[in-house]
Amino acid sequence: MSPHPDRNSLCRSPDEGKVRALARAFSFVLHGVCLLPLNLISDAWIPVSSTHGRRIIRPDQIAEPDVLFPDWPRADLNIACLELLIGLVHLADPVEEVEDWADRKPDPERLRAALAPLAPAFDLGGDGPRFLQDRERFETANAKVDINSPDMLFIDSAGGNTAKNNADLMVRRGRYPRLDPALAAMALYTLQSQAPAGGAGNRTSMRGGGPMITLVEPPEPGLWPLVWANVPLGRPQGPEALPWMQDAPRPDPLYPPEDGNLAETFFGMPRRLRLIFYGDQVTGVLQKPYGANYAGWEHPLTPYYRVKDGAELLPQHPRAGAFGYRNWLGINAASTSDLRRQAAALTGYADRAYSTEGASVIVAGWAMDNMKPRDFTLSRQPLIPEGEALTCIQRMIAAAKMCGETLATALKMLASGGTALDALREEFFLRTQGPFERLAGETGHDDTMARWLAEMHKTALAIFDDAAMPGLAGMPIKDVEAILRERNLLIAMFRGQGKTGAKLYGELGLEAKAKAA
Repeated sequence: MSPHPDRNSLCRSPDEGKVRALARAFSFVLHGVCLLPLNLISDAWIPVSSTHGRRIIRPDQIAEPDVLFPDWPRADLNIACLELLIGLVHLADPVEEVEDWADRKPDPERLRAALAPLAPAFDLGGDGPRFLQDRERFETANAKVDINSPDMLFIDSAGGNTAKNNADLMVRRGRYPRLDPALAAMALYTLQSQAPAGGAGNRTSMRGGGPMITLVEPPEPGLWPLVWANVPLGRPQGPEALPWMQDAPRPDPLYPPEDGNLAETFFGMPRRLRLIFYGDQVTGVLQKPYGANYAGWEHPLTPYYRVKDGAELLPQHPRAGAFGYRNWLGINAASTSDLRRQAAALTGYADRAYSTEGASVIVAGWAMDNMKPRDFTLSRQPLIPEGEALTCIQRMIAAAKMCGETLATALKMLASGGTALDALREEFFLRTQGPFERLAGETGHDDTMARWLAEMHKTALAIFDDAAMPGLAGMPIKDVEAILRERNLLIAMFRGQGKTGAKLYGELGLEAKAKAA
């Protein structure tokens, strides 16, 4: 009898996790590969917070009532973990009828049974198919492929050329010389699902580099309600639906399947990667160019936009800086324009939920500057349903954008360039965030729009004066006159005067004030 139990016997064992852990502890290493690799279905590997403290769980245990949220050491891994879990449930035991979202209760045993057939596709190492890794075993000695540090699996790590040229000021190198298998698996999934441009032939994810991710978060506590609320409609799929389980050559570009199967949406492979193991650690990553070239795919957890009518849909990407109310339209609130589309998971939840009260939206993603990460957005925002409140909020945001642009124009002669103007405009939105949130909850009041106008007026004038007034004494008289003229034009707009003022008051549904005699 073999000293290593086969996969099926392990899956049948009630103490499966303990058996596999002991087997792994006593397994030997051959050519740097552990003979009993981490299996992402049948092993406990996901750190979570729970009502009883931190735990390590299997995927099926997300249905246990005490499990609250992923607890990886990085925010981007937590968000990617949520996407992975949503993808697993969609693959194994999806929502098949609209009523399922409300009717199906969390059931760990049902989920465990549904996930079990997928186990052969979810080994992280070994000689067979590997989770999210290329079928070609280019880790063999005769393959001419450079070994990269496991650091490359993280989006904010320095690329090879960046490190070689000593240009890694904003991105980092050498932080992860080796990874335990669980962390490597999570980092691998994060890279494949969010991959930025990575040089010649190293492709971006099907949503481009650093996509915006939006998840509806229902008011019920726990990890299961969060995952289940975002699972799309579908039919159960077997391991054969996953790209690393397929032998046949793949077309380039690769379009969505005609049968609407979303399996690859959650398990895409734009990068051709193989992990290198030494003992129980991942110590290197091999990469070859020209993974899957996705075209025309729409991810249910990402909002989309068009540049113009009739243009193709493009995935939304986060901007650097705080995510605030000016970013709401098309993200957590419907846009007034057909050019912006919320994530399908959000609109689906809003359509079927009896009430969206208490529901929020997790907004996340890397803000990228070409291939370089700038910062990671992670924010919780209210889910704004259709109705009178949404219309009011849309008008408030449109008015604020108008005021922000006018303020930037008024300060143009003082700002040294586009970046300085962007900072002043950003300050306007940051200072009005609190008043907006307060008034957005009072949209049924008759004076809401007038109060919003007053808040914007006060804030814009304060920012203008802070930027312009301190240097007036040393300026030529013509520059002083120009600055005062811009200030008067700004005040006139907030009184509803001039073309911009009339447009602002029209947006807010207010009557313009009469000009002083």
